Order: sequence, then C-alpha cells, then structure tokens
Amino acid sequence: MKKKVIVLVCLLIVIAGFLFLIINNKNSKKNEISELKKVKVAEVAHTIFYAPAYAAISKGYFEDEGIEIDLTLTAGADKVSAAVLSGDVNIGFCGSEATIYVYNSGEKDYLVNFARLTKRDGAFLVSRKKYDNFTLDDLKGKTVIGGRQGGMPEMTFEWGLRQNGIDPKNDLTIDTSVDFAAMEGAFIGGNADFVTLFEPNALSVEKQGLGYVVGYVGEWGGEVPYTAYNAKKSYIEKNPEIIKGFTKAINKGLDYVKSTDSKKIAEDIYEFFPELSLNDLTAIIERYKTNDAWADNTDITENDFDHLQEIITSAGELDKKAPYDKLIYQGK
Repeated sequence: MKKKVIVLVCLLIVIAGFLFLIINNKNSKKNEISELKKVKVAEVAHTIFYAPAYAAISKGYFEDEGIEIDLTLTAGADKVSAAVLSGDVNIGFCGSEATIYVYNSGEKDYLVNFARLTKRDGAFLVSRKKYDNFTLDDLKGKTVIGGRQGGMPEMTFEWGLRQNGIDPKNDLTIDTSVDFAAMEGAFIGGNADFVTLFEPNALSVEKQGLGYVVGYVGEWGGEVPYTAYNAKKSYIEKNPEIIKGFTKAINKGLDYVKSTDSKKIAEDIYEFFPELSLNDLTAIIERYKTNDAWADNTDITENDFDHLQEIITSAGELDKKAPYDKLIYQGK
C-alpha cells in the first residue's frame, strides 16, 4: 500500500512539474510578444511582387529582431510618403522616386531609403491580341494603359521604349489617366490594346482568356532600387536598432525566396493571398523568380540610384538630381 502511495505522489509531482513548465513557457512567450516593438508600415500595393517581405513576416524574421509589423495598404507612392511624413506610419514602402520628390520639395525632415526589396519593375505587358513573336515595334500605333504619370511603373516603361528606339510620345499612345487599382478592369472593359499589370492581375487576365503576357517591363528597364523601405530622417536617427533589425529581417526574406522552391514559398505566404489557388500563386512566384525581379540584398548602390534618377529625368519628371549620401541610409 505504501509503495502505491509513494508512486502516486511521485506521479503527481511529475505532472505538476510538467504543468508548471508548460505554464511558464506560455508566460515567457506572452512576455516576448508583449516586448515586441510595433512598427507601422504603409505598403504601396498588395502584390506577389513583394513576396520576400511577406515571407519575412510569415517566417517570423521580424519577431526574431523584436519587431511586430503592422502593415497597411496605402495605394500610391505619393500617399505612402504623406503617411510617413505625417507620422501616421513609421516606415513607408514604395518606389524610391517618392523620396527624391520629397527631398527636392525642400522638406527638412525628408525621407531616407534604407532597404530595397525589388531591383526591377514588377509589371508585365499584357496584349489583347496573341503574338507569336512579339517585339516592342508591335506597340507602334497602339494604345497602352501605362500607369500614373510620374510613377515608377510608367517611367520605367517609357525608358524601356526609348532604349529600344520607340518614342513613347509619338510612336504610340500611353494612357496615364487610369488609377493603378483600376488598370485591369479598364483593360477587361475594352480600353486600349495593351496594359502593364503587376501580378496577380496579369495572370488573372490570362486565365479569363482576355489577354496574353507578351513581355516583362523589368527586363527593359534595367536594375534600380525599384521598391524600397524609407523613413523620416529623424525616425532613423532616433531608432537605429529598429532600422537595423528591420533590414536584417528583409535580407533574410530575400535569401529565403532566392534559395527556396516556388511551391514552398507559396505555401508560406498563402495567408496573404487566400483568394488565389496554390497553383496560381506558385506560378506567379516562379514567374518573378525566373525574371530575376528581387534584389540580392537590401543594399542600394550609387550606380543603381543614379540609374533611377536617369529614368526619372528621361521622363521629364526631374529637374535636379538628389544626393545619394542624403537619401540612402549610410549607417549599416
């Protein structure tokens, strides 16, 4: 009888110890979560083009750096800049051209880029007609829905045309009046012969049998800090550890998509695109991987920044170049 009592007591002690460890572990995790620094981020668009960032969130890379991401869709680079400047968000994510415009406007607490995510334009050229051997010469005399005037998608497209001997003002008509979010709908509605679309919109048009992807704008535009993270100069100065941790998380995301199978990436970021099938999401990720759209790392070189300003100048949107050492964070 005594032996049974002793065994029972020992068993209860073991169970109590096990429960204590579980409760203590849960409390530790709660404390860790409560200690995360919330960082508000405004993203210019919600697209699979930004897969490395979504992977960084889903894989817990930001949490590893003590950061909790509060992500908000803020359509338009100008609106992202306004949100950062007003203090509504801490960090903006948009085309780097927005920081140039802000700096040249004379803003004292201007926006500084500290990490790039993509190195090429993310748009694909979609045609209403099927071409077996499409060339940019096929755009002559046609109408293209190209995006907002002064925005990187439109300016990169025009640059690519000029580099291939096509005059964007005289050889074709580019409609810049259509809002970014409405471009797919306008094309489906019968407007224009071509449209430049990010994913998943390009694949959506293809699957409906209403268009065909005939080219990648990113191939024609070359490498630039196409979309990058920025923050006010004062925020970066006051929060260097957040900037460092944020950059580290994005670098991990970039490394992950470079080294991981497209299907596995799709599974990991599926929560961000539940409206798509896993097969479609996989196909789009593979399309961006094949076209080398994502940056190798977050660094922004002076050559790439100069090329960005070359594109903007060519589009007639820049009178004065902005200094690299002012607009690209040097504190890494």
